[in-house]
Amino acid sequence: MRDRSSAAYQNLFNQPHPLVTICIATYNRGPLLLERSVASSLRQTYRNIQVIVVGDCCTDDTARLMATVRDNRLSFVNLPERGNYPTEPLLRWMVAGSVPMNHALGLAEGAFVTHLDDDDEHGPDRVEKLLSFIQQERADLVYHPFRSENESGGWTVNEASRFARRNVTTSSIFYHRWFTDLGWDPLSYRLREPGDWNRLRKIRFLGARTRRHPDILLSHFRERNQRND
Repeated sequence: MRDRSSAAYQNLFNQPHPLVTICIATYNRGPLLLERSVASSLRQTYRNIQVIVVGDCCTDDTARLMATVRDNRLSFVNLPERGNYPTEPLLRWMVAGSVPMNHALGLAEGAFVTHLDDDDEHGPDRVEKLLSFIQQERADLVYHPFRSENESGGWTVNEASRFARRNVTTSSIFYHRWFTDLGWDPLSYRLREPGDWNRLRKIRFLGARTRRHPDILLSHFRERNQRND
């Protein structure tokens, strides 16, 4: 990563109030999207944010619900065609959402970028904490512990003890915008790798400087209530 030493790369760590982009890919979870992920994004204590929601050709009421949000920090795009994902359920799970996520990355204007699944929730001070942390550490990417809902409705904590598979997830990372050029690979299922980890493994291979923030800043809910999947 030779670019790390450039003035353009390093200047983002010195900006007092840089724009932070939150990317959300969605498919037919309109109410959850609005009530949980979009709501938790817009109530962040750090206000200089751009929230980009991209629909994977949503056919439910997602567009109507997004239009009810009166906040110019939020934008919604619904793609005209859904991504071409494999039909086998496990393989489909690995890469579903890759196409809208890559579209969101193409629209991201922030100095720093993060993500949120359409049915999950970030803590209200997450962006504020992680922005301060990444600038202080001058890290390329930071990650953090998160709690996950189990089948019985209880919660377990993933301590994210290291930057490795099953320790990080799409919604638990925060990084320098340099990595927006490295998108999700919709064919990562051929390696039997989820798209998020396939991408993060490449980031690790590039020699990214990663740091762990100790706070639990994400609630990862069990997947449910998706229509017409």
